Amino acid sequence: MLKICSFLPAATSMIYEMGLENELVGVTFECPSDKPKVVRSYLEGNNHTSKEIDQIVSQSKAQGKSLYYIDDTLLESISPDIIFTQDVCDVCQIDTSHVARSIYKLKKEPELIPLIPRNLDDIYENAITIAKAFGKEDRAYELLVKLKIRTDYILYTLRKNNAPLKRVMVLEWLDPIYNCGHWIPYQISQAGGIDMLSNPSGYSIVTDWERIRLYNPEVLVVAPCGFEVNRSSQELEALTKLEGWNDLKAVQNNAVFMADADMFTQPSTTVVDGIELLAALFHPTLFEVPSKLKHKYLPFHTIEKVM
Repeated sequence: MLKICSFLPAATSMIYEMGLENELVGVTFECPSDKPKVVRSYLEGNNHTSKEIDQIVSQSKAQGKSLYYIDDTLLESISPDIIFTQDVCDVCQIDTSHVARSIYKLKKEPELIPLIPRNLDDIYENAITIAKAFGKEDRAYELLVKLKIRTDYILYTLRKNNAPLKRVMVLEWLDPIYNCGHWIPYQISQAGGIDMLSNPSGYSIVTDWERIRLYNPEVLVVAPCGFEVNRSSQELEALTKLEGWNDLKAVQNNAVFMADADMFTQPSTTVVDGIELLAALFHPTLFEVPSKLKHKYLPFHTIEKVM
């Protein structure tokens, strides 16, 4: 039996979704798994603000240091045959080059399979790459057919009703504000929206608040990378104190939402959950939020009343 490690939560999520977890022997501290945690982070257990995290990340980059490290003793004892890595963002997860520096010390050097998604199609291709490594490629195709049925239904409904594109914005970070990039703009378009401040297939970047005011989105979704709604809600003041916040159409129309980031910033097949949620937020007369996702988002105006 193969022994496989996944050093990114997105791959781990897909492994479980395809029922391949029996051969999974090691994961990261963030992975949704009870397998041994081989990859750790220096930020674990801390409750830094968005601004503090941004400063720590910038400082680490300037010093050429990684926020992640490998438990080499544990990795040696596991002795995996294959390790899935990533080369999209060295801030969010450990990257391939860092892993490569650790495995050369092992008695048995495992195969590294980097996953480098830039858009939705790349994410779906990654599912096939993962399943092939397990020798069970058919599991990926079975999963992808189910996902396509869900996204096709949204597109069919939008076209059938001649639904106009909603002018929207999805934020990947709060302080400073980052727009969205990579596959998220594609999620937005499949949900019936357009984010003209986004960066399709590229990195998210710091975005000036004045640009956002001028753009004036009809719907605003706040999904900071790595955060769940309760965590994001703690930092709402970073937005509400900004000049002109109450003048935004999204604010005036109660169309500001907090959402769990794993449906957006995590390049897993959970991006389809994100598309379904966005469709319901953009076009509430055509779609309902799936019951399994109702705990993964909060309307901003309901949070504001509690504050």
